[in-house]
Amino acid sequence: MSEKLLLVEDDATTADYIAKGLEEEGFIVDRADNGRDGLFLATEGSHDAIILDRMLPGMDGLAVLAALRAAGIETPVIILSALATADERVKGLTGGSDDYLAKPFAFAELLARLRIVLRRRASAQAVETRLACGDLEMDLLSRKVRRGARAIDLQPREFRLLDYLLRHRDEVVTRTMLLEGVWDYHFDPGTNVIDVHISRLRRKIDEEGDMPLIHTVRGAGYRLSEKG
Repeated sequence: MSEKLLLVEDDATTADYIAKGLEEEGFIVDRADNGRDGLFLATEGSHDAIILDRMLPGMDGLAVLAALRAAGIETPVIILSALATADERVKGLTGGSDDYLAKPFAFAELLARLRIVLRRRASAQAVETRLACGDLEMDLLSRKVRRGARAIDLQPREFRLLDYLLRHRDEVVTRTMLLEGVWDYHFDPGTNVIDVHISRLRRKIDEEGDMPLIHTVRGAGYRLSEKG
């Protein structure tokens, strides 16, 4: 499916040049020639990215950007501006834009920067639904855990503990990390709650005949790994 862009640019020649190039690259382009109309279209939230001129009639580009971010709209924004000083770039970036391109610019550079922010957005939106280590699999949507063909029934805290270990697979996780990440404790209550839960989880995950996945690292903590 083609990605949909919003171009907010008041100079007709520049807007035609950009829109023609983007459409040739397969993008769908909506256009506005002033800040107020641009903001109205942008608040629909249906665009994959916004190319926003800095100096616009009706409403300045930075004001449009501020209104979008205040409304919780996180669509990536590339600002185009004839104001190319470092201070102006900093204003644009700290104001919530994802990139800032000074005029005049080559279309190839705009296209390259656009593809970068679109890739960044796609990776941020990619939701992890499955975690695994060897033949151990956790489905985060159905909240089901399997080891090979065997279904494993976990209590809510055990599920959260395994989730944490899987997200840190092959890493040593300390007691402090587990207390904060699984129990939301920011202090050590001085109990053996972690050891008890690890022991229960190990009995369910590592049955007799299975290759052990949960390992105790003496003096440090625990590690979930196929490597031993």
